[in-house]
Amino acid sequence: MKPFDFVKPDDQEAAISALAAHSPNVRILAGGTDYLVELKHVSQSPGTVVDVSQIAELKGIEETEDGLRIGAGVTHSAIMADPLIEKHVPAMIHAAHTIGAVQTRNLGTLGGNLVTCVPSMDSGPTLVALDAEVTVAGPDGSRRIPLTEFFVGPRKTILAPHELLIDVIIPKRNLGKPTNFYKFGLRKGQALALVNAASSLWVEDGKFKDVRISLGAVSPVVVRAPKAEAVLEGKPVSDDLISEAGKIAVTECNPIDDFRASLDYRRDLIDVLTRRTLQAAVEIAAQE
Repeated sequence: MKPFDFVKPDDQEAAISALAAHSPNVRILAGGTDYLVELKHVSQSPGTVVDVSQIAELKGIEETEDGLRIGAGVTHSAIMADPLIEKHVPAMIHAAHTIGAVQTRNLGTLGGNLVTCVPSMDSGPTLVALDAEVTVAGPDGSRRIPLTEFFVGPRKTILAPHELLIDVIIPKRNLGKPTNFYKFGLRKGQALALVNAASSLWVEDGKFKDVRISLGAVSPVVVRAPKAEAVLEGKPVSDDLISEAGKIAVTECNPIDDFRASLDYRRDLIDVLTRRTLQAAVEIAAQE
């Protein structure tokens, strides 16, 4: 491990000041489940590491006027145990269960999972399917943007070195929205997704409404499938339409072909997981 300077600010303002003071040779440490591994193998010093793991403003899950706020520093284990998550967005609990091992979930944070921005991230699809937004803060203030705009490419977000991800907001209109997440990997636990998917929708008068389909590990970033969504929107719920949406979703993705799975296999998974998540969301809607 290369030597580096270490700063542990007491609050959000101090953290942003530290990032600005040491930018661009600065990195953020939260849970450390990804970055500590990387830090042991980098050829150059990161310069300064700013530890934000204990900052109170980045913690907490609460209902606000805008919706459900989840601090960027909230761990996956905390998400799994939170009654507000269970009440409003239980699909997030399902997604958190699929992340790493218990130790990873105890340390790893929601914000870290999003900022690391690997295409196969497990927290992204559910949040994208629920039109989540994120708050980003820097020396010049804060701004809120759709999560889909936060992702730029593999391991690349819009965050500048002097900026900090503060929280994730699930809009009030989507709290309680029927949503399902499904991950497919080569083994049951501690596996990267070959494909993961989430779908959310309302059913009104027997018709699909506000359909969202989100897919991970199928493109450079987590993506929506707007053409597949459009096939369903406003139409009577039917298995045939869901089957059509699955096939169309395949055309909206750009999966890789590698040693873990062939291109054709991944395309089959996109079709299957899109259908499964849609069908499950419809079943949830029927129970309400």
